[in-house]
Amino acid sequence: QVQLVESGGGSVQAGGSLRLSCTASGYTYSTYCMAWFRQSPGKEREGVATLNSYGLRSYADSVKGRFTISQDNAKNTLYLQMNSLKPEDTGMYYCAADRTGCVRPNYWGQGTQVTVSS
Repeated sequence: QVQLVESGGGSVQAGGSLRLSCTASGYTYSTYCMAWFRQSPGKEREGVATLNSYGLRSYADSVKGRFTISQDNAKNTLYLQMNSLKPEDTGMYYCAADRTGCVRPNYWGQGTQVTVSS
């Protein structure tokens, strides 16, 4: 059974940093595409960053140059380092995984809240 557990959210002032973590279990971690999504109040859920099984990374334009997705295969953990945070980065951040790709992942964590104040 695939399980994803996020942590690391919190409240921070604009310009600050946070690092989110997602610990995975129940599957061969390195063979899955991993991703971070977020949902802000009144908006649809959007993809923030992906890391596929080949190690290729992609980012939403809104976070390029500020966010970095990475992983520690030995710990089955995915990270999202978020720097220069803006109020518009506020939202619930979700970790997601899927064996076949990150466009519509099948597995999701419960989410961790990020709040950025101006």
